[in-house]
Amino acid sequence: MSTQFFSIGQLAKQAGCKVETVHYYEKTGLMPEPPRTPGGHRSYTLPYVKRLNFIRRSRELGFGIEQIHELLRFIDEPDHYCGEIKAMAMQQAREVQQKINDLQRLQEGLNQMVAQCKGQGYSMDDCPIIEALYKE
Repeated sequence: MSTQFFSIGQLAKQAGCKVETVHYYEKTGLMPEPPRTPGGHRSYTLPYVKRLNFIRRSRELGFGIEQIHELLRFIDEPDHYCGEIKAMAMQQAREVQQKINDLQRLQEGLNQMVAQCKGQGYSMDDCPIIEALYKE
């Protein structure tokens, strides 16, 4: 069985991201520097595709760069346990819930302002939305 090699463009396409994203992840240390061809081009293999997919999916779930570094450290280094990753995922879920709660409060505030507005045909001087935005 022969090893399949990918250019940086092919790698990015496989993972559904841009070449600039791959460069960024290499610069931040999330992606290791790949071997190069005799012509100096990066040459990626399937483990790079899998790692890039892992990083991209972690970002979609809201994990920050430092958190992903830690997740990858759990994978790359021996003597780590699933419970460590579970604790990180639980913390991330709590943070996402807090953001949802904050957004719901924002939505309620906007809905209250909109409900107070009489709409079309009324002067800007009487607009409760404008008035509410001036308040601290």
